[in-house]
Amino acid sequence: MAARRMKLGLFIRPCGHHIGSWRHPDTQADAGENFAHFVQMAQTAERGLFDMLFSADSHTVWTTSESAIDKVHYVAWMEPFTLLSALAGYTKNIGLVCTASTSFEQPYSVARKFATLDIITGGRAGWNVVTSGNETEALNFGKDPHPPKAERYKRAREFTDVVVKLWDSWDGDAFIRDRKNGVFSDRSKMHVLDHHGEYFHVRGPLNVARSPQGHPVIVQAGASDSGRQLAAETAEVVFTAHNEIASAQEFYADVKGRMDACGRDREHLKILPGLSVTVAPTREEAESKFRELQELVHPELGVALLSRRLGFDLTGYPLDEPLPPLPPNAVISSRSDMISAWSKDGAPTLRELYTRFASARGHFTVVGSPADVADQMEEWFVNGACDGFNFLPATFPGGLDDFVNLVTPELQRRGLFRTAYEGPTLRDILELPVPEPAREVAARKAHSAA
Repeated sequence: MAARRMKLGLFIRPCGHHIGSWRHPDTQADAGENFAHFVQMAQTAERGLFDMLFSADSHTVWTTSESAIDKVHYVAWMEPFTLLSALAGYTKNIGLVCTASTSFEQPYSVARKFATLDIITGGRAGWNVVTSGNETEALNFGKDPHPPKAERYKRAREFTDVVVKLWDSWDGDAFIRDRKNGVFSDRSKMHVLDHHGEYFHVRGPLNVARSPQGHPVIVQAGASDSGRQLAAETAEVVFTAHNEIASAQEFYADVKGRMDACGRDREHLKILPGLSVTVAPTREEAESKFRELQELVHPELGVALLSRRLGFDLTGYPLDEPLPPLPPNAVISSRSDMISAWSKDGAPTLRELYTRFASARGHFTVVGSPADVADQMEEWFVNGACDGFNFLPATFPGGLDDFVNLVTPELQRRGLFRTAYEGPTLRDILELPVPEPAREVAARKAHSAA
């Protein structure tokens, strides 16, 4: 039986994931519009044998408070599907995963785009399913208010179901291309969806052939009960955020347990919490690098980030005193719970809180030598907290270079990470099965029931 290996995603972001990264002298302040920079990033990740590149997305500039928008480097970036399509020509093995919103797009166009990317890349595409929780995004798509979370998740469930069924529009051998007899395709192997649901009416079939993976890989993120359930039912990779092993273990056990109830194999979903690493040959050097980055957090931006997550405006509160008591129901998300837990017993100060949060937005953070980093990653991996990690370098390109040059060899030495790619497709790399067409699954269940 093959040894279990970590899976690693690279969460790409122009200058890095530390909120002060654009101010660091070793980063490129214009990275958001510098395509060559992303090519370098992708090729370094592939050299480091990462499973996939992951690009998140939002349909709004307003990712933080309006008062601090001029302090944020991550407000204008290249549209990720176009970016990954371009990067496909500069890479050979690494998976390419990006976001498409179920709130602002249509199932047919999403199915068509990702199936095409899968064909172009020889089977390396993945779709990150999001419902778009930022209410300011809705203002760019009409005057209707953003639906509440419960409705967004209902729509997302139907949306995902339609996309998956559209990917089954054609059997793999549907196009016979018989020139002699003038028959291009076998119509019996074309499947019309004819979907009529609460949110969508889609006739089909998809006008793209069955892709190399059968279906592009489905990725999802979400810590709420609705998000966990959607992941258990539909996802093949889940990105999540935990800053301590206990909460990661609870999430892992809960989602995998829900898979059991859905009749899914636990190994058919890889859970990858975010991981921020600052590494150097020695622990002292790494700590010095991290302190240098922390000093780049602008106080106005730090307070704005914390205010947004807590649902409470902290502007004007003393920075070197503890977080003030919050009014009832101010905590609005799992990240808010995390921040509030940090501030228990009157410590730390508001400045310390926003600095801690700004470094990686609440993700698991490790600072140290290659052995220190590998120790922490191994502890989570072998103790039921994850199947690997979604890596968030604090800076680009330095943070990624450091990980590939220092941490990857240490993980390989311990037998925790691959030394070569397992196959040509993202499913091969992630050790995920090629999905059966939905009609074949239904036929088999009907036969078993009979």
